[in-house]
Amino acid sequence: MDEELDRRATPGKSVEIRKGRHSGARWHPVTRGVQREAIVDDEFIADLQAWQSILRPGAAFTHLTSARLRGWWLPPTPAWLPVFVCMSSAQNAPRRPGLDVTRRIVPPESEQMNGVLVASPAETLLACADDLGVIDLVLLIDSALHLGAVAVEQLEKLARMHRRGAPRLRQALEYVDGRSESAWETLLRLLHVLGDVPVEPQHELSDADGIFVARGDLWIVGTTTFHEYDGAHHLTKEQQRLDLRRARRISGVGWVRRGFTSDDVLHQAGSILRDADLALGRVHDPARVREWHTMMRESMFTGAGMGRLRSKLRIPIEN
Repeated sequence: MDEELDRRATPGKSVEIRKGRHSGARWHPVTRGVQREAIVDDEFIADLQAWQSILRPGAAFTHLTSARLRGWWLPPTPAWLPVFVCMSSAQNAPRRPGLDVTRRIVPPESEQMNGVLVASPAETLLACADDLGVIDLVLLIDSALHLGAVAVEQLEKLARMHRRGAPRLRQALEYVDGRSESAWETLLRLLHVLGDVPVEPQHELSDADGIFVARGDLWIVGTTTFHEYDGAHHLTKEQQRLDLRRARRISGVGWVRRGFTSDDVLHQAGSILRDADLALGRVHDPARVREWHTMMRESMFTGAGMGRLRSKLRIPIEN
């Protein structure tokens, strides 16, 4: 998985929070009138602990804030992304720059993590579904499923309710698969699915004697071809040696392995689908990539998708 998609928080101890005005190198300002210790184990967790000091009882971090705290795979997260909180509509919501507060009659299910209150995994995903595109949401759900944080049945139950985000959650659930082992594997798989290419994640290949050869990211069903994501870790000398040995084992039983980078997934989607059509022995139809491009325009992986989210969250563009 590429480093930019692995922005996960690490467990940290409680930090000292001060209200009012404090100056000096020991203190780091988080919001108006709230500072935390400047030297901490994890700045993200420390900032959330500081934010919680101004929240009402029962208010919980949710949306992408909760997803990051839980260590899920994330789409690109811009610096202007706010801290997301959900709380009871019976309470007055704090108004601070950088804080996005949703109020509900019934507060979401929540739990304590790293000294702060966080919405449950299912509620976190439903909150994300209200704002994010399908590709971003599938990425988050695949991660939550892979880590065992949530079950599909829980999400299906939420998706049937008359709640904000439920329609988009239903749409995303058509494409999720918890067998993905990284963010870019999910995106590569989704590209194939949207391009009408039948694939099976984590397919185990054996030789004629039943001896294990390799496990591939994506098997193009009905062919002898693997399509796989090659992350930055494949560039190390040791990994290259392992990859070459593995490639020889795969070719030795008559199979083909094609590796793709994150740039290929984002900018060469048509070429990837052309390779898949070649493996399937069918005529390539460039129109099959259109749905992928349509969904990508709503995703945080594109400038258009970032602009859409920024507009939805009503975050002004700085001069």
